[in-house]
This record gives sequence, structure tokens and C-alpha cells, in this order.
Amino acid sequence: MTFALADPTPRSIRSTADEQRVRILACAVEVFAGAGYRATPVADIAAAAKVSTAYVFRLFDGKLGLFVAAVDSCYAQVVVALMAAVENSASSDPADRLEAMSRAYIELIRDRSLIALQVHAQSACDVPEIRDAVRRGIAEVVRVMSRESGADDASVQHALAYGQLCHLVVQAGLGEVDASWARVVDIGIRHN
Repeated sequence: MTFALADPTPRSIRSTADEQRVRILACAVEVFAGAGYRATPVADIAAAAKVSTAYVFRLFDGKLGLFVAAVDSCYAQVVVALMAAVENSASSDPADRLEAMSRAYIELIRDRSLIALQVHAQSACDVPEIRDAVRRGIAEVVRVMSRESGADDASVQHALAYGQLCHLVVQAGLGEVDASWARVVDIGIRHN
């Protein structure tokens, strides 16, 4: 008869690879948002996550795999926010549901890292894996917007375009510009 010794480290103290992966991805979104795919060394992400660079490479398929996972994570956050908006909406009207999704997205992008990462990913679409991640993300956003709102294609396209306009307003700081042209771009967009 053999006896196994109990693990002296409680399960709640140890961190699984999946938990580390989630934590590293959160750091990757932040760090990649600052300098983009090409200018960000994996060592910077490892330092932000307080793990070794080798450990990051063990969990992800290189820098490209890490960036793609960060882009996928970013779009997954968008999808969760859109779905929650519809779940919390009292209305079944497609226009109201799209409006609720737009408000949720505007709230979500208060975290400028998410929109900066999307912009960096879009600018690196010459890399096929990154282009595929952006396409996957947009495809899922459109599917969720269409399915959950019940809106027609033109209305979904308009809501998606509005989200991209919000990116421009936030990234370029147009809410801070006191000029008529900026107010035209900024009309009705809550971003502060």
C-alpha cells in the first residue's frame, strides 16, 4: 500500500497555466497597445506580467501568436460587452438594441488600450495571421450585432461605422478640439 503525500501548496495559491495565460494576455493588450506588434518586444510583456520571457514563449506560439491571442481577446471583450448590453436592454426593438450595443461599446473603449490594440492590429494586416484575427473579430462582432439586435444589414453596418468613428474621436482627442469641424465629427459621441 502506498500513500501519496498531500500537496502542501493550497490550490488557490498556485496559478495554473490557463490563469497565467489570461493574466499575460491582459498585460499583452496593454503593452501592445502602446507600441504595436512590430515595436513591442516580448520581454516588455513578460516584465509587465512579472514572468520570464521563456515562460511567455512556452504559453504562446512566439510573438506573433501572443499578438494574435491579444487581438482575439480584445474582440472577445467587445462581443461580451455587446451581448451584455442586449441582455440588459428592456426593449426588443432592433434600433434600441443597436443603440444599447453602441453605448456599451463606447463605455468599453474608455479603456484606450482596447481601441489602440485594434488600430495597431488593423495597421499590421499585411501579416496574414493578424489580418485573419482582425477578420475573425469583426466577423464575430457583426454576427452578434445582427443576431442579438435583429436589425437589418444596413443598420448593423451603420452601428459598426459609428463604432469606428468613436475610435477616431477618442484616438485623435477630437472632443478637446474647439473648432466647428471637430464638433461636426464629434456630434453626439460620448467619450469622456
